[in-house]
Amino acid sequence: MSLQALETAEHLVKAPLLYKGKVRELYDLGEHYLIVVTDRISAFDYVLEPAVPEKGNVLNRLSAFWFNLTETMQPNHVVHTDVDKLGSLVTDAEQLKDRIMVTKKAQRIDIECVVRGYITGGGWRQYQQSGSVNGIELPEGMRKNARLEKPLFTPAAKNDVGHDEDIPFERMCELVGTELAEELKERSLKLYEFARSYCEEREIILADCKFEFGVIDGQVILIDELFTPDSSRFWAKETYALDIEIDSMDKEPVRTYLAGTPWDRNSEPARLPDLVVEETTRRYMDIYNRLTGDSIAE
Repeated sequence: MSLQALETAEHLVKAPLLYKGKVRELYDLGEHYLIVVTDRISAFDYVLEPAVPEKGNVLNRLSAFWFNLTETMQPNHVVHTDVDKLGSLVTDAEQLKDRIMVTKKAQRIDIECVVRGYITGGGWRQYQQSGSVNGIELPEGMRKNARLEKPLFTPAAKNDVGHDEDIPFERMCELVGTELAEELKERSLKLYEFARSYCEEREIILADCKFEFGVIDGQVILIDELFTPDSSRFWAKETYALDIEIDSMDKEPVRTYLAGTPWDRNSEPARLPDLVVEETTRRYMDIYNRLTGDSIAE
């Protein structure tokens, strides 16, 4: 395994940079987009130092894996993930291997489609305050981390700055139209049920996840990433319990470390210790290996 982290691909790609997110970079190839997944890591709305080796590898390869697995039930934006096809557009193909995805250009629908199969995280906090999640009334006396009788579709309005805003389904209908809202809800729940069953066969619980969709020539397609540790909450079945904070299979070591420091979350955080970075790398590689049956280590 290479321990060299990629913090940006700007010096490696000879194409206009359209957008630089916390983790992904979007380049314009003319007919298509090029998405490069870096090793940057964020927490509490800050991009942290240093980057986490292999993280971008895992995220991109997992998305490619899931897009391929679900493409017959849900069309997506993937054109290819072969860096060699980019030719002279990249200056170092080896550094970008397994980190790139060439995609169709879709018109993004500005709704984050969230599906919750368990009452935890932000959904649990809403339930504690109001007995409901995104306006959906739930039974009294539910316990944290309990499996919901039926998965909930709990959309959020996307904000390019700041946090996305949880909204009732009725508000989503107002924003995008009832017909499209119903279609996105149906597609999201179908994808979640498929992935939850797949994960359960591998002793993993898919607690919740989020999707982004776009439109090309009137067709709704899946875009962005799919069932990665950055867009989904995975629990190892052996760690599942009610009424506790379950250690999720993602950047939990980073969150745990930061929560134990005096950092005020309003200023630049200090560099992460090497041990935290190494453990986070292991977490990302572990979920990839368990989901795909393949080893990401060279």
